[in-house]
Amino acid sequence: MISSLIDHAATFHGDTELVSRLPEGNVRRTTWRDVGERSKQVANALTELGIERGDRVATLAWNSDRHLALYFGVSGSGAVMHTVNPRLFPEQITYIINHAEDRVLFFDITFASMVGALAPALETVEHFVVMTDRAHMPDVPGVPAERLLCWEEFIGRQSTHYDWPEFDERSASSLCYTSGTTGNPKGVLYSHRSTMLHTLMTAARDAIDIHSGSVILLVVPMFHANAWGTPYTAAMVGAKLVMPGPHLDGESVYQLMKTEGVNQSQGVPTVWMMLFAYLDEHPEIDPRELGLDYAGTGGAALPLSMIERFERDFGAETFQGWGMTETSPLCVVGRPLPKHAGLGLDEQHRLRLKQGRGVWGVDFKIVDDDGNELPWDGKAFGEVWVRGPWIASGYFRGEGGDKLDGDGFFPTGDVATIDPDGYLQLVDRTKDVIKSGGEWVSSIDLENAAMGHPAVAEAAVIGVPHPKWQERPLLIAVLRNGHDATREDLLEYLSGQVAKWWLPDDVVFVDELPHTATGKVLKVKLREQFRDRNGSQAE
Repeated sequence: MISSLIDHAATFHGDTELVSRLPEGNVRRTTWRDVGERSKQVANALTELGIERGDRVATLAWNSDRHLALYFGVSGSGAVMHTVNPRLFPEQITYIINHAEDRVLFFDITFASMVGALAPALETVEHFVVMTDRAHMPDVPGVPAERLLCWEEFIGRQSTHYDWPEFDERSASSLCYTSGTTGNPKGVLYSHRSTMLHTLMTAARDAIDIHSGSVILLVVPMFHANAWGTPYTAAMVGAKLVMPGPHLDGESVYQLMKTEGVNQSQGVPTVWMMLFAYLDEHPEIDPRELGLDYAGTGGAALPLSMIERFERDFGAETFQGWGMTETSPLCVVGRPLPKHAGLGLDEQHRLRLKQGRGVWGVDFKIVDDDGNELPWDGKAFGEVWVRGPWIASGYFRGEGGDKLDGDGFFPTGDVATIDPDGYLQLVDRTKDVIKSGGEWVSSIDLENAAMGHPAVAEAAVIGVPHPKWQERPLLIAVLRNGHDATREDLLEYLSGQVAKWWLPDDVVFVDELPHTATGKVLKVKLREQFRDRNGSQAE
């Protein structure tokens, strides 16, 4: 039961501090004991609203102690916690709330106008709870007054006594939807059992290594694959969580790291880029004074330039993980083995560019287009299929039909190599891989190489049609503030980094790249934007 996590945290780590920068702007300090009591108040509040076991309860909320109390109070009561990604399009948000048949919606004041606009189309939501106090209650014109509740008043008047129910561990605990880059988003339903097994795994030293001495800056959103499971793991071991809310700009992230003694962090590369940009503007700051030990990343491939900067400027080790909403999400973690300690710096960096080795509980295989299993030689690459106790067997309500093969493996849509030590390295998404003259070109490797150039802030590579070679790579780059570079500069730089026939035929500079709701580059939009750009135009 997930409820056992918060009871343990409140009992054995009750005084451990939790820090939230709230949407209202203030920083609030609570403890695991406080969140334990508040989670029981949440459970009592749901009972008052008539929420029954298996009912879905939605959130539109940032990382905070309020959201944390919902994580445990909703699931612990037997209801299903449905974290809605506010970065999705309004039409998608409406679709998934209706598809999930959510009965209650908790939301931060940041999303009041959005909720007001969407409320008339939300067919099953009976109650709307604004996660704030009376002084900060916003106008939500689309919601009738009798259906609108104030968090601090409604939750605060509930009893802190609640006997957590026990039920089948395979019962649903939470629901997350994919970002839906093509078609409608699909729901992934997690169970108490799968969540608890995933939590045990992430606490391992060779996984995320979260422990009672961890002070974690939780940048990865709690609405994205359950924040990689970190809220559960932090409760299991009594770690301190530092939650930035909506304040993810470089200065806000730096200030929280400085004042709270953060020694571990988790976030997507785009957030670290904003932190780096802030530090570039303030050369008087020495990042080593922050005391950061580990910087964990995921959601997008980790560029070498970011690894080097964390090592050089922060004195911190970086590692990445790989997974997806359908895998709870963690499948691999990029930790070195003892035998790698003697490697030279370049070899260590090449190792860290790999997403990592499989964690306990997850089995892998890579297959070619015909479904034939490929060797783990670090060269052959194919689609990754996974299975394990926290891997989805399909989508909520059976969307998309049966997904597993005869051996119980789930298709990820990612293309990768796996070396003899079990390190997986992404090559591409199946829909993004570029085939040129019968040979495959890895857009991920090209993007990582391009981002090593000092003038490049972000890069994306897509395939464009070519009359002779079928497809050729096109590099789309965003320059860092105050830096200049030409097409020729980047191509010359890349010529020393990648195979000659991988070199892009052209380079396009843009002000910004489109991103999905989970922070990944939206390549489907780039392909649409540059679909008329024939690769032969650059010859």
